[in-house]
Amino acid sequence: MRNLVIPTLEQASGKTAGVDFGVCNNPEFLREGTAVYDYYHPPKTVIGETDSQAGQRLVDLYASLDAPMIRTTVEVAEMVKYADNNWHAVKVAFANEIGNICKAVGIDGHQVMDIFCQDTKLNLSAYYMKPGFAFGGSCLPKDVRALTYKARSMDLDLPLLNAVLPSNARQVQRAIEMVTSKGHRKVGVLGFAFKAGTDDLRESPMVDVIEHLIGKGFDLRLFDRNVNMAALTGANRDYILNHIPHISKLMVNSVEEVMAFADTVVIGNGAAEFKAAALNPRDGQCVVDYVRIADRTSGPAYDGICW
Repeated sequence: MRNLVIPTLEQASGKTAGVDFGVCNNPEFLREGTAVYDYYHPPKTVIGETDSQAGQRLVDLYASLDAPMIRTTVEVAEMVKYADNNWHAVKVAFANEIGNICKAVGIDGHQVMDIFCQDTKLNLSAYYMKPGFAFGGSCLPKDVRALTYKARSMDLDLPLLNAVLPSNARQVQRAIEMVTSKGHRKVGVLGFAFKAGTDDLRESPMVDVIEHLIGKGFDLRLFDRNVNMAALTGANRDYILNHIPHISKLMVNSVEEVMAFADTVVIGNGAAEFKAAALNPRDGQCVVDYVRIADRTSGPAYDGICW
């Protein structure tokens, strides 16, 4: 990637005094031995511009290169550079920690990661790369615990993997603080299964949020079309009745009931039917969105967890 930050034409001509034009990293990520190829084949060109006329001059300059051209603000372009390099650092640390575990148990770490990298639908993709709420479900928390437990049993120190669950728990705490800071006692939750389209509440971070709010004396109403006590059977019904029975008593039958009751409305998963609620709160009602179901930025009536 090359990151380009260009000043306005007035700034470039010196008509505006005392202006920091930003840093121009151009080109970026050149490897020794393939520098010329890398220059002409960047994965993307990001232009941070202060006005469209200035940005267009760089678009014209790099128009012949076969790469996506992204135009954005100076601030976003700068943060993209940091995100790129920090992600590369995380990838190296992750691969090394997986390799350390592999060696300790007698497995070829290169063979493991070669197979890992063949999955371009999930492992090497944008699928999990959206800022938002904590992860949950029956797979991710369990397998992180299993691997870090195994590492501790062999006296392996894995700082990155050991930090995953505490980081996830901190995001849950952040989500709780967003609700409590609004000052409303009546809270409605739309979607509390760990993701839309499922009735599974096991390891759902929304259950942690709900239980915390109940413990703090908030008055709650909950709706999730997939979590219907009359239709649930098996493990999910048993989990609700035996582990979180207090939550089942707060469930209502429609989005409208939640919206009529609550002064703060929490969007807990991405079910499409919740979008209208996020876009149309009544006067004085606040929406706290954990999944960016609506393409909005935070303001007085709408608060996104990472945007």
